[in-house]
Formats: sequence, structure tokens, C-alpha cells
Amino acid sequence: MKILFCGPTLPDAQALIGTDIVLRPPAVQGDILRATQDGATVIGLVDGHFEQVAPVWHKEILFALSQGVGVYGAASMGALRAAECAAFGMVGVGKIYQQYAAGELEDDADVALLHGPAELGYMPLTLPLVNVVATLEDLCARQKIDPAPAAQLRLAAAEIFYKHRSWRAIVARADLPTGTDLKRIEACLSTGTINQKRLDALQLIDILRSAPALRSTAPEGWTFNSTSLWKRLLNQLVASS
Repeated sequence: MKILFCGPTLPDAQALIGTDIVLRPPAVQGDILRATQDGATVIGLVDGHFEQVAPVWHKEILFALSQGVGVYGAASMGALRAAECAAFGMVGVGKIYQQYAAGELEDDADVALLHGPAELGYMPLTLPLVNVVATLEDLCARQKIDPAPAAQLRLAAAEIFYKHRSWRAIVARADLPTGTDLKRIEACLSTGTINQKRLDALQLIDILRSAPALRSTAPEGWTFNSTSLWKRLLNQLVASS
């Protein structure tokens, strides 16, 4: 069984994955463990909750890997955890993962955005920094914007809390030369937005489709050790099931 944890990054995930992959909502602590115990052979992690709930724990990813489950991550929480757990066998996918793995991105909030509920299709209300960066890089490459103002826009975007980040807020905050046509800049950014999170999530789905639907041997070089905290999570999972 292949399982994908996804939500606001790819609101139309169910239509894209068909029946070969089981879609579950953004993951919280215990969900990767639960998927492993449910018999998952492959797990794809894109979205996960944080801030108000306990996020996906690295230990449960290590447990899944120790059981021979293929664990892949991309785009959002998945890219973060993949960069942190790559040495143990978790596979990172996409540009955002590569940026975290290389240290170009460091903050968890760089992939965060404010969005509506699942019932409204996870409608995005703010911009994640990773999409801002991808957009500015693309516009510079196509010579739609000069490197100097692009650098100021990126700096401004990084300074704005993720729940307040929008193109309008970014342009208003950026230290752009006097006389800059702010409305033109904002329109250029809005029409040229690159949704890098979506692109990476689509790449992950392609990999999940082709991944063998069976567990492999456990990775060599390390051993999963059960701790008191781990046993506590197991007990909580049993109590909630």
C-alpha cells in the first residue's frame, strides 16, 4: 500500500493519484507510525501540521525506514524531514528539498503559508517564501526583473511573517529605488508566480507511482532503538485507535 500525506500544497491530489495511492491529510505526530502499522510499503510526505499540534516526529520516520518502508519527502514538511533524515534513508525529491539539504534554506517557516480549510480546497491566503524565491529567480532568468530589485524583494519577503506574506506586502516593504512603478512590479510578480511547492509535489507523485509496492530490507549502518518517549507514542496510538 502506498500512502501520500498531502493537503494545501496539492489540493487536487486525489484526482491526480487515482486509486493506486491512498491519500491522507497533512500529517501530525503519530501519522507516519500509524501508516507503517497499517501496512504501508511506500510513504510520501508532502504536507504536515505544525505550530498548534505536534509535527511529524523524526523517530517515526526512522521506525518506518527500519521496517523497510520507502519514505519520500518533498515540497513542504516532507522536504524538511527528508533533508533531516536523508542520512538514514529517507529520499528527498525536488528543488525545495535540494535547497534545504544544501543549507540554502534553514527556517521551517520558509515553506509555510496561511490557507483555508480542506472544505474550501485549502485556498491559499499567503505566499510561502520558497515560491517567492522561485518566482524571483525565474523572472531574473527571463530578464523581466533586474537582480538588484529582485534581491531587495527577496529580503523583504524573508522579513515578513508567513501569515502576512503577499506580493503587495513584499513590494511595499522592499527598499526599491525612488520612482519605481510599484504597481507594475506587483503585477509582474503576480502574473509570473512560480508554485515551486506544487511542482515538487507532482514530481514526488511520479516517483511514488513507479516505486515498488513492497517493503525492502532495512537500511544498513544504523539500528532503530526504542526509547521511553517512543513507547509512550506507541501507547498513545493504541489508546486512540
